[in-house]
Amino acid sequence: MASLELPARSSIGPSLGERLHGWTTTVDHKRLGLLYIGTALVFFLLAGLESTAMRAQLVRPESKLLSPEVYDRLFTMHGTTMIFLFGMPMLFGFGNYLVPLMIGARDLAFPRLNALGYWLFLFGGMILYFSYLGGEGVVGAGTAPSAGWFAYAPLTGHAFSRGHSIDYWILGLLVSGFGTLATAVNLATTLLTERCRGMSLRRMPIFAWMILVTSFLAIFALPPLTAAQIMLLFDRTLSAHFFDVLQGGSALLWQHLFWFFGHPEVYILVLPAFGFISEIVPVFSRKVIFGYSLMVAATVAIGFISFGVWAHHMFAVGLSAPLNAVFSGASFLIAVPTGIKVFNWLATMTGGRIRFATPMLFCIAFVAQFVFGGLTGVMLATVPFDWQVTDSYFVVAHFHYVLGGGTLFAVMAALYYWFPKMTGRMLSERLGRWHFWLFVVGFNLTFLPMHVSGLLGMPRRIYTYPAGLGWEPWNLAASAGVLLQAAGVVVLLVNIARALRSGEEAGPDPWDAWTLEWSTSSPPPPYNFAVRPEVSSRRPLWDRKHPEDPDGRHE
Repeated sequence: MASLELPARSSIGPSLGERLHGWTTTVDHKRLGLLYIGTALVFFLLAGLESTAMRAQLVRPESKLLSPEVYDRLFTMHGTTMIFLFGMPMLFGFGNYLVPLMIGARDLAFPRLNALGYWLFLFGGMILYFSYLGGEGVVGAGTAPSAGWFAYAPLTGHAFSRGHSIDYWILGLLVSGFGTLATAVNLATTLLTERCRGMSLRRMPIFAWMILVTSFLAIFALPPLTAAQIMLLFDRTLSAHFFDVLQGGSALLWQHLFWFFGHPEVYILVLPAFGFISEIVPVFSRKVIFGYSLMVAATVAIGFISFGVWAHHMFAVGLSAPLNAVFSGASFLIAVPTGIKVFNWLATMTGGRIRFATPMLFCIAFVAQFVFGGLTGVMLATVPFDWQVTDSYFVVAHFHYVLGGGTLFAVMAALYYWFPKMTGRMLSERLGRWHFWLFVVGFNLTFLPMHVSGLLGMPRRIYTYPAGLGWEPWNLAASAGVLLQAAGVVVLLVNIARALRSGEEAGPDPWDAWTLEWSTSSPPPPYNFAVRPEVSSRRPLWDRKHPEDPDGRHE
């Protein structure tokens, strides 16, 4: 009788425990990038559930679906999650994955620091959401913070925020903020020291430039927020009175420190999105990016100017007229380099052989919606107009068009574009178009009406409203739009699951692209490149594939 032998472990693949151990101990930038992206998507879904509950509350006047306490906690957690636990980690996740591949490097400069950054982000997010577990028997009615994602003093003092809700908020963001700083330092160091032979700064991909400037923005913008959070923690635990007006402190000090972080933060979220668009639009237009040097110069200019516009969030607090004029002027000025980028993208598309694949559709929607958000931003930079609409739904609509219509749509374009590189599988174009149209229609149905309700006087951050003020149809439309967006997200999740299970194999270069990440296998090997590449232009892969194309070179 023949003896039965169990196959060796290697022939049946690693066990679940071994795979889990591999992911939790990895220092590979690609795995850590995927962990960042996957974790950020989970937080995005949580933020989406929170916003859906808020819109269900506002669908009709005098609704009692949610109590005011629960509503306050939901909008605080929604805003905090979208900014700190989805936006920054998602964009740094793509940076983690793509930067070494784009510049021909083996890994980030400090692999272990990279791993530390991810785990600090994850633990910070868990600390924040653990606040829900200190509950009172009702989901969402626990000790979750309720002072808004901006945590204005004195609302965050013990007199108005008893218990530990704000302590969770402070500690969660402190921990995740240290992780963000670690990643920013790592990315900047990698881009400055690890580029392959021939890749000068003038030959770096636009996305790499955007990540470099974003990293410096994070390095200089996060410490003031960290200092403010530590001061607030001292106020709450040691009676330090930094923000206690009755004891000689200043409530405006918190606003200055927070918004000194908060406006560069807008560009920490938007510049990588600009990088996505700048890489995807040329590939699907079959044209080199128009005005590379001007695009880079505009990026650096945005980085500098963004630190001089923070007080346009504070026009209503009683600053002097000269200060208002200075910050208003700076807010107008920063629109110039931003507008340059829009014209560069449009010029790149003009005359190109455009392929309307799903990534390109999201890019086009990004440009349209970001321009609309930028125009309302110019309106809000005008001090008298800002006084009229401050803290109204007009402002809510504006920043959702900038950060949602901007960052979120760019992230969707990036997911469809780089998913084949990350997984070796193609997402379905049919499902991608369903996702696109549901999301575009739903997004605009949600946030366009908010401009009108804001101009009609609807304040932000209210949990209900009386009938007869003319706000009902606009709130009904906004709530219906959220359902369409939710349907689009469901289609995206189905598309991802289907692709991972049985999607078409992508091959190394399914889009006929030209940056270095497409020159290696999909997904790339642990070492990225068997031999580190050498480049002689800004489109090295295109030069190799199509040497006869005179438009392929752009020195």
